[in-house]
Amino acid sequence: MLRAELDEIDRRILQALQEDAKLTNVALAAKVHLSPSPCLARVRALERNKVIGRYVTLLDPLAVGLGVSVFIQITLEKQVKKAIEAFEAAIQRRPEVMECYLMTGDADYLLRVVVADVQALERFILDQLAQIPGIANIRSSFALKEVKYQTALPLSAGLPEPTGRRRAGAGPAGGRSAQQTR
Repeated sequence: MLRAELDEIDRRILQALQEDAKLTNVALAAKVHLSPSPCLARVRALERNKVIGRYVTLLDPLAVGLGVSVFIQITLEKQVKKAIEAFEAAIQRRPEVMECYLMTGDADYLLRVVVADVQALERFILDQLAQIPGIANIRSSFALKEVKYQTALPLSAGLPEPTGRRRAGAGPAGGRSAQQTR
């Protein structure tokens, strides 16, 4: 499903599910102003078209003993296909790695790693990360404070407004009527 194919109802469904994936279909339908059957059909279509990738439960890291969040920059010796594939395969197997991005700039990869303590980080770096062939440099930075953490995508950011609808009172001068601009 392309971005342009998502209408306002689809966006409302997605926003509601991002806020609470445990909503029953009946509750979701009421929240987005649909009857249950069409709501379920839309959710199934969003799943089928991979707009909804999966449903997860978010845990509090401190509550489960994982209080250290670290960002690690990795530079490879060479940016060749074999080294990239080996690194990415090794990272996929590591549960401590929450996110991994291939980057532009100074580092080749940026990882977000969550561990219990500094000793666990040391073991991860020495026993796991440093053992991956082809790594030239490992630089880590500790997160001191989580200022913002969000899992819900900003569905309205940068998206065109649905066609065929204009806000009430929207006129030709940026949402103001001609009388208001005089």
